[in-house]
Amino acid sequence: MSKGFGIPKPFSIFGDSIQFDMKKLAFYLLIIIPFLFACEAERKDEVTFKILATTDVHGAIFPYDLVNDRQAGSSLAQAYSHIFQERGKTNQHVLLLDNGDILQGDPMVYYSNFEKTEQEHICAEVMNFMGYNAGAVGNHDIEPGHEVYDRLAKEFSFPWMAANAIKKSDGTPYFQPYTTIEKDGIKIVIIGFVTPAIPKWLPEKIWSGMHFEELEDSAKKWMAIIKEKEQPDMVIGLLHSGMGELGDNKSEVKENAALQVAKNVSGFDMLVCGHDHQETIKWVENIDNQKVLIVNPKSKAQFIADVAVRFRLNADKKTYTKKFEPQLVDVKALPVSKDFEERFHSSFTEVKNYVSRPVGQFTKSIETSESMFGDSPFVDLIHNIQLDLADAEISFTAPLSFNASIDSGMLEVRDLFKLYRFENLLYTMNLSGQEIKDFLEYSYDKWFRQMQKKTDPMLFIESSEKGNRLSTMFFNYDSAEGIDYELDLKKEKGNRIRIIKMSNGQPFNLGKTYKVALNSYRGNGGGGHLTEGAGLSKEELTKRLINSTTKDLRFYLMKWIEEKKVVKVTCNRNWTVRPEAWWQQAKEREYKLLYGEK
Repeated sequence: MSKGFGIPKPFSIFGDSIQFDMKKLAFYLLIIIPFLFACEAERKDEVTFKILATTDVHGAIFPYDLVNDRQAGSSLAQAYSHIFQERGKTNQHVLLLDNGDILQGDPMVYYSNFEKTEQEHICAEVMNFMGYNAGAVGNHDIEPGHEVYDRLAKEFSFPWMAANAIKKSDGTPYFQPYTTIEKDGIKIVIIGFVTPAIPKWLPEKIWSGMHFEELEDSAKKWMAIIKEKEQPDMVIGLLHSGMGELGDNKSEVKENAALQVAKNVSGFDMLVCGHDHQETIKWVENIDNQKVLIVNPKSKAQFIADVAVRFRLNADKKTYTKKFEPQLVDVKALPVSKDFEERFHSSFTEVKNYVSRPVGQFTKSIETSESMFGDSPFVDLIHNIQLDLADAEISFTAPLSFNASIDSGMLEVRDLFKLYRFENLLYTMNLSGQEIKDFLEYSYDKWFRQMQKKTDPMLFIESSEKGNRLSTMFFNYDSAEGIDYELDLKKEKGNRIRIIKMSNGQPFNLGKTYKVALNSYRGNGGGGHLTEGAGLSKEELTKRLINSTTKDLRFYLMKWIEEKKVVKVTCNRNWTVRPEAWWQQAKEREYKLLYGEK
């Protein structure tokens, strides 16, 4: 044994004499003997692990809605009550995992991302306190930029993982790919992945130095490494990716591929998926005819996945049979942890004071519900600010909230999160008149149905036992400012938009190039308006970019309003819907379906 492993001899024998080397003897006693005992130790007959997991928390740290200044139903402060309770049980090992997208969606995290950057990030403080064992990176964790997520990767006391985010410089993972946890002789590997669709939504400077591998390819590569190096008893995948549909090859990049990975990659026992904000417990069979558990605890800390895994030693005394008992615990029904509340009360108060700071005044109340049916003061306000900030001729934007409102009078910082939900940058791009028209044709085809008669449905609304909702994504309902145009409900796809003129009275020319203001999500191809609609490649989009802000658009909206002090809210009705009588009747009908009586 000594020769094979290069272990020094603790003593040597020369004839009848024995010469002791005390340093070598100490090495033997401290290293070799424990090693031999460990090898000979019998594995326990039964061991229980409790796997607890969150996903898509989006800043829901405290049970308070800072944007609307009211109590909220769910939060990590409540989830911690369940976590603490489970850790108090002596017959199980608890692993706490997160599946990404915590750094965007609430003033609490925005404040740490961009305002109070000199101290430890609130997410690091909270998640380290809660005792997370591992986490995956989400696309909205990349969105705040290198300065934020590079800092968090160091501040987290647990591995923050994305095996498929690869450094361009040397081909190694940008984040830690996986981690191994061993308890009572049972080895569990946890591996993290991020949706590879990030380049579709975010400008390259935000994810510079990386490229993103497809989930199935990356999972197969890393599973082979894990099996060889770790020989685990269980593998858990943290996939910041939705369920998706198996065999969907339409998309250039598979944004949601959890189902695909579960079925096609041998070796996973359990996947925590997310990104699509669904409530899921599902069993699937993989290519080896083995059952794989998929759980998704929705979003905003509404649920915490709770999976008991009972390991029972097989007759070979080497392998285990695993029994899974999954549930989704409703966080809304849990009390707030007193320890959590006391620990972070001052942080909460600081941000509550921040969002209560006055910014300016609005002369009129605005609401996004009007924006679903036509031109509106809410969207026009964003258009006008974008045109001013970018010094552009035309603006594209969409309502980013389904049912938000801002009252007239004094505007506070919190209202900016209603006005603009996401941390997009502001782009200025060169687009031709034809590309602008094609962009709008694409947008309105996803927004308004073609109508044959006045009683036909106008918007894409679906009904269920839970009520009525839009079946298309309203945050892709882009309209334009700077041009006057009509939408004809009777006409067929591709021939519904008639651009009349520039709003300043100048003619609109399909062959002319215009400076267009739009957000980075759209300018980078998000939603398909510029790629599928206007027919521009990703490479061409990069060439068309004239300028980009360095900070998020909400920051500039706030500064713009502060400078104006009093903002006159108007709607110029630069676009209309024809036939008007059909539009008016359909709008009245469908407003009631979506929002009830005014």
